[in-house]
Parts: sequence; structure tokens; C-alpha cells
Amino acid sequence: TPLALKNPPKTRIFSVLSKYRVPTMQNRFGKFDGLFTKKLFYHQGFFAVKRRVVFILGAMWIHVAPRLFFMFFVFDSIDDSAKLPIWRNLSNFVAKIHNHEFKLMKIGQIDLGNRPVMLAPMEDVTDLSFRQICREQGADMVYTEFVSADALIRNIQATLRKLNISDAERPAAIQIYGREVEPMVEAAKMCAEVNPDVIDLNFGCPVKKVAGKGAGSGLLRNVPLMCEITRAVVNAVNVPVTAKTRLGWDCNTKHIVEVAEQLQDCGIQALTIHGRTRSQMYTGEADWTLIGEVKNNLRMHIPIIGNGDITSAQKLKEYYDRYGVDGIMVGRASIGAPWIFKEMKQYLLTGEVPHISNKEKMALLRRQINESINRIDEFRGILHIRRHLAATPLFKGIPNFRETRIAMLQARTFAELNDILNHIEATYLGE
Repeated sequence: TPLALKNPPKTRIFSVLSKYRVPTMQNRFGKFDGLFTKKLFYHQGFFAVKRRVVFILGAMWIHVAPRLFFMFFVFDSIDDSAKLPIWRNLSNFVAKIHNHEFKLMKIGQIDLGNRPVMLAPMEDVTDLSFRQICREQGADMVYTEFVSADALIRNIQATLRKLNISDAERPAAIQIYGREVEPMVEAAKMCAEVNPDVIDLNFGCPVKKVAGKGAGSGLLRNVPLMCEITRAVVNAVNVPVTAKTRLGWDCNTKHIVEVAEQLQDCGIQALTIHGRTRSQMYTGEADWTLIGEVKNNLRMHIPIIGNGDITSAQKLKEYYDRYGVDGIMVGRASIGAPWIFKEMKQYLLTGEVPHISNKEKMALLRRQINESINRIDEFRGILHIRRHLAATPLFKGIPNFRETRIAMLQARTFAELNDILNHIEATYLGE
């Protein structure tokens, strides 16, 4: 009635949908009025709801109207053979809305898009050349090799070279590790001087020479120190700081849900979790259930990146759908196979794995060899690239390949290695 509109009931305004600031009614005794729905229409809350409904419908119409126009005025003029892909794209669009696949991931001001695929930091693997190739193949972000804070502040040349970042590989993160606050802060400041997009703190490396000394995943046994290091680094630099860690030290200390909250409170802007404990090293299967728990924790508002056992494009999409993480980091599956990022990105977009010929794959391996030699020298460059040649799936399953494989991994000069690769390409690959 007009009277009710002029003189609404004097009741406290509460919100059952506080996220959207939609008011509901409570009476003066603090209990919900049985007629609060009716009163809502006489209260200003009705107009707040109305404005939001109009806004939502308008946003939906902006997306739907062009598709309706296309269906009614253009679709009938298209040949029947071309209609099936169009219907498939429309159904994929609806499915993506249902699965919330249009959510974008950001680290600070760095927009990584929807469902990014990242190259994990790996010692003696993610050098400048490999990172750039992976970016060209579709990796949304890349990470350097592990940078020791102690070695960096002592100006060890081999460590300083790890800070080299090219514009072609951005966005790129420098990952540092250490066990003391001051060296980590000083190392972070040195890293910030080369203008990386992100500084990542390594709280997950399980190898004995790192974790055994209290750095890397060794800090999972001293979470207060981990938080102290994190807080100090965040306060010391103007670059976004992230962290990478594991589920816990062993199966009895899987405290990642609590640790994630504490790291977030220290100011990190994203967290990567490897689905194993330190005691597992890289054995057994990665447990993503706890990664999913961290992501579903209502207190967590920073991006959560999952890592561990992502070996194919199909598994990548399955884990995105199952655990709802913001990003996925690919590590060992990319060694000797940088084209895996192209496969994964294409599969996320179309549901189909693109065909990459053996000739294209071999060309990428040859490029790695050449760039490794040019960056270091012939002998050490070949030693460095052997890990990629040993791990590449390009040579898996080739019959009677054992002797050729041994010769390839024992080659000491570029000419010798190149002759062997020519033989492999002509004899076994056939493309």
C-alpha cells in the first residue's frame, strides 16, 4: 500500500546474502519475521534486488543476443556439413559457463588467463633456452632453475647467470631458496633488480643437499621460520611474491591446509602445491585431494596452483575439472618434450590433441642442443642437454634402439651427436 511505502517498518536490516548486500528483515526481537518476504517488497531492499537482477539479465543478453541473431538469421544459410562444428562450439560455450571455465587467474597485475599451464622450476632443466621454447609452445608462465640465496649474495657467477631473463619468455619467475631470513631477503632484493615478473620462494625441494640443510621442503619442519622468511621477503620487494611447497614433511605431518593459510597471511600472492610429501620425494602417486581441500578452503583467496603427475593433456583437463585449481604446473613431463604445452593448451580449447610431427619434435630438440652449446660451450652444452635426450618420449618404444640410445648419450662432440640424430631421424622416425 502507499502507506507502507511511505512508512516502512522500523526493523533492523540484516543480510542473508551479505556477499551481494541483499537485505532481509528481522523484527525488533531479533527473530526473522514470518512475513519478511512480503515486507521485502515494501522495503528499499526490493529495489536493490531489482537493480542486480536487471544488471545480471543485461550482462547475459550481451552474450546471448549475438548468438540468437546468428542462429535465426545466419545459421539457415549455412551448408549442413558446416553446422555440426557450430553446434559443437555452442554446446562447448554452454558447458564452459556451467563449469565456471571463464575464470581468469592473476598474480598481482599479471593476467595469466583462464586455466593457465605453467612450466615448473627444475634444476639443470629450465634454463633460458628451454623456458623460451616452452613459452613459444604455449606455456603461460615459466620459472627459472633453483637459485641459492647464499650463492647469490656471494656473487657466484654460475648462480648470477640464472637471473638472466629475456623479454620473449615473460611472464617469468625467479625461484630462490634458503634457510635464513637475511640471506633470503638480500637475495630477493638482488632478484628484484633484474625485474622478474614474480619472485617465488622454494619451500618444496626434497633433495638431501637442500632439504637436509633446512631449506626447501626442510622448512616444513619449521613453519614459523618459513613464515618469517616469507613475511620478510614480501616486505622487502615490490615484486609479487609467491611460494611453492609440498603437502608436508611425511605422511604424519600433512598440514598443508593450515600452512597455506599462514603463508597467505604473510602476503604471498599465489601458492603452488606439489601433491607429495618430502619423504616421498618423487615416488608413488601425487595426492591432489589435499590440494583440492586448500582450494575449497573458504579462507583462501589467493590463486592455488596444483603440481604433480600431470603427464598428458587429458589428465590436465581432468584435474582442472575435478579439483578446481586456478592453475596447473607441469614439470618432469616437459623434459625433452616442450611441445606438451602446445598439446595441453589446444586440448583445453578444443578437446582435441593436435598432431605434432616427429620432424617438428626433432627440430625442437636440435634447437635445444644448438642453443645449449652456444650458451655454454660444446662439451658442457652437450652434457647439459643429455637429460632432455634421455627423457624425451620421441624415442620411446622404438624397437632395437638400445645401442643407438647409448651412443647418443655418450656423444662428446656436436658432429658426433648430429650424425647420430640424423641416423635416428632417417631410420626410425620416418616423418
